Amino acid sequence: MFVFMVNKKLLAYLEGFLTTERKDTFKRILNERTRHFSVVLEDIYQPHNSSAVVRTCDVFGIQDLYTIENKYTNKVSKYVTKGAQKWITQKRYKSDGDNTLSCIKELKDKGYQIIATSPHSDAYILNDFKIDKKTAFVFGAEATGISDTVRQHADGFLKIPMTGFTESLNISVAAAIIVHEVTTKLKKSNIAWHLTKLEKEALYLNWVRKTIKNVEQIEERYFKNEGTFTNE
Repeated sequence: MFVFMVNKKLLAYLEGFLTTERKDTFKRILNERTRHFSVVLEDIYQPHNSSAVVRTCDVFGIQDLYTIENKYTNKVSKYVTKGAQKWITQKRYKSDGDNTLSCIKELKDKGYQIIATSPHSDAYILNDFKIDKKTAFVFGAEATGISDTVRQHADGFLKIPMTGFTESLNISVAAAIIVHEVTTKLKKSNIAWHLTKLEKEALYLNWVRKTIKNVEQIEERYFKNEGTFTNE
């Protein structure tokens, strides 16, 4: 994944607008973030569902969320996310082409295996799922589930064991259960799941910028006084 070099002088200047507590919070949370797992939402059309998944990703340290928009536009509710959308990295696939295939191809190019959530007969049981490989978990539309394209290109399927009369879960609930289970296992493992130093630096600058009101004007004044941008 491409990560630009952070302008450290600019960052130091912007940090002056934050409290020590805020900076420490950012650094603490960055140490719990991972790209070993990612989440993919395919054609989720109810805003409260996609919003709840955004919040789940933030809470359990999943940095990247991919949304596929073939039939429906992915929308979030700020009342459900509680601001979580500011802290995760979201990429939307919404062109006129095959958005599902484009997303899957990009994820595989990044080294992810594609695991679709489905009650498929030969699906992995969540409790037994091995976490050693980089994995993108795909959650399908509320009523119909994952598409045929996902089924054809998935490297495997995953299901949550259920023992009640109801044989399905709301997508946001299913995502929360799966993400909690796999991240809990991950953080107890010896897998190198943390972000790289460069990834942390880039995200830290991004979060700092999102915290400062009128940051563009502040940066404009900074560059006017300090000269042109240089990476250090």
